[in-house]
Amino acid sequence: MEITYVGNKQLLKLPIVAFLSSRKISSETLLRCYDWATEMRDKGACVISGFHSKVEKDVLTFLLKGKQPIIVVLGRAMYKKTPKEWIIPLREKRLLIITTNSKGARYSVDTAEKRNRYITEVSDKVVFGCLNINSSLYPLYQELLDVEKEIEILNDL
Repeated sequence: MEITYVGNKQLLKLPIVAFLSSRKISSETLLRCYDWATEMRDKGACVISGFHSKVEKDVLTFLLKGKQPIIVVLGRAMYKKTPKEWIIPLREKRLLIITTNSKGARYSVDTAEKRNRYITEVSDKVVFGCLNINSSLYPLYQELLDVEKEIEILNDL
């Protein structure tokens, strides 16, 4: 896997909390995710995610309003033009953008799986905003149980 970085690579040395979520989510669990994001922002915790699903994008919106470090891991090639809401955090050295797919392939199930594995490997704790047994994240969750990674699930399984 060839990895490309833009931003403050030193963020990888911090304690890191990963956030992953299935796309299908109840409104009750969505509110828990928002509360969690607000708590992480207020604590100044370094959060890593692909920020790809709707709920993950919403969590990123909450986090960008704070001053804590954020690591975005893309399941696609690096952006040719940085999203405007990321420019200030990059200048403030509190954002790192990583791609695990620097060869330029488009986003796919395979690139998303590689991205999610990378996210869980570099994190100290993994938070699943929404997880269910039919989710593509469920096999990853089961693997994490075997390596004794700290895990939190915001919905009822």
